[in-house]
Amino acid sequence: MLHVSKHPLVGDCMAGLRDKRTPPDEFRSLSRKVISLLLYEATADLPVHQDRVETPLGPAEVEIVEKEVVAVPVLRAGLGLLGPVLELLPKVSVGYIGLERDEETAVARIYYNKLPPLKGKVPLLLDPMLATGGSGARAIDLIKEAGGEDCRFVCVVAAPEGVRVVEERHPEVKIFAAALDQGLNDRAYIVPGLGDFGDRLFGTLG
Repeated sequence: MLHVSKHPLVGDCMAGLRDKRTPPDEFRSLSRKVISLLLYEATADLPVHQDRVETPLGPAEVEIVEKEVVAVPVLRAGLGLLGPVLELLPKVSVGYIGLERDEETAVARIYYNKLPPLKGKVPLLLDPMLATGGSGARAIDLIKEAGGEDCRFVCVVAAPEGVRVVEERHPEVKIFAAALDQGLNDRAYIVPGLGDFGDRLFGTLG
C-alpha cells in the first residue's frame, strides 16, 4: 500500500529539503509545496457526488467532494504539513496526536490526543518522517480506536523498516511518500533522509 511519488516537481522539492544549506524559511516553503503535491495523490479517490450549478452562460454538471477529511498532524513536525491541507480541501477538520520519541529507545510515548468525531470521515495522518514506524502505527491505532476508517498516511520521507511496521499492523492503510530512502542508522534516523524535520522547519537546530 506504499505509493512513492514519481512527479518531477516532488523530486525538485526534495532536492531543496535534503540540502543541509536550505534555511528554515525556504524549508517551510518547500514543505508546503511537496505536501500539496502529495495531497493530490492521497485524495484522488475521495468519493464525490454529481450536482449541477449555473454558470454565467448556462447550467454545468459538476462533482462535489462527498466526505469530510480529518487532518491529523503528529506533533510537532506534522504541523508543517497542515497548512496546504486546510487550504486545498473543501471539507476538513483537524485533530492532533502528540508523540514524543525517546532518544535512547527510539520508542514514542503519547502525550496528547485530541480527535474530532471520525465516523463517516476520511482520516489523513500527517507525519513527515516514517522512520521506525512505531509512531505512525501507534497514531493509526488511536485513529481506529476513535472510529476512523479508510485512513491515509502522508509522509515526506519513508524508511523500509517503518513501511514494514505500518503494513504489518495496518495493511489496509495507504502510505503516500515523496521518497523511500535506504534505511535507518544506529540512532533510528532515516539515511540519507533530510535531518530532523521539526528542527529544520522551526529553526531549532542546536
